[in-house]
Amino acid sequence: MERPLHAIFCPIILFLALAFCAVLGVDCNSNAGAAPVRPAITHPLAAESTPVGNKVQDVADPATIMHRQQIPILCYHQIREWSPSDSRTAKDYIVPVEKFREQIKALAESGYHTILPDQLYDYLAKGNALPPKSILLTFDDTRAEQFTIAREELNKYGFKGVYFIMTVSLGRPGYMTKEEVKQLSDEGNVIGSHTWNHSNVKNYTAKDWPVQVDKPSQQLENITGKPIEYFAYPFGLWNKAAIEQLKERHFKAAFQLSEKRDENDPLFTIRRIIVPGEWSTNTLEKWMANSF
Repeated sequence: MERPLHAIFCPIILFLALAFCAVLGVDCNSNAGAAPVRPAITHPLAAESTPVGNKVQDVADPATIMHRQQIPILCYHQIREWSPSDSRTAKDYIVPVEKFREQIKALAESGYHTILPDQLYDYLAKGNALPPKSILLTFDDTRAEQFTIAREELNKYGFKGVYFIMTVSLGRPGYMTKEEVKQLSDEGNVIGSHTWNHSNVKNYTAKDWPVQVDKPSQQLENITGKPIEYFAYPFGLWNKAAIEQLKERHFKAAFQLSEKRDENDPLFTIRRIIVPGEWSTNTLEKWMANSF
């Protein structure tokens, strides 16, 4: 995200401002041969405006963002058959394969269009238009079936998703590999951070953030070749201290679950709903309508 131009009084000043930004761009990318570094961008809410082409586009204040219509965001975890050992609570996080296929097919047949986090951000922060019946599909925890099953189903309908990766699991049995994460990214899906080992951010001290967020983000950037700009809170739990830490790390937005949003930081408390394995497609659509 470029630094905004707050004043354009004459062609000379405009030229100097653009030249200054260009110099900064060269400096930020001059570490040839070094490991990729998280981009030193200004946090969106700290800026008064954002350049778009030759125009300057204002970034909305939190109250305006809060008043925009929320977009349905679904959260999936495991996609597999239930086992006798699965508790009733566990079934809230496990969607049987055929039921998942029915849900994705129903969304497509109902005219939903999947969007990605950048589109959601531009809608919430800048008021950009979205396709009719927009929806965001998110997948937490790096489970292998998210690649082998969910990806296949989404591809059938031209859908894309957001995969929040818990990096401690990469390559372990039952979880995605680095190569699969890269393939998802290369195919147009978005890879986000879900910490190193899924621990509660409300318990973090200063020493935890490099381990739980900085290193995983760097690892995911190395895998995908793209900046990691979106975060999902483990268990959906957050606090104000975590929001400030994420802002310092230049995340654009963060996703919780279905709790109330923070009125001062709605972009860092974006709501999602978990899809329980017992829901029918009709129940899913009713919850989407009532929750968002």
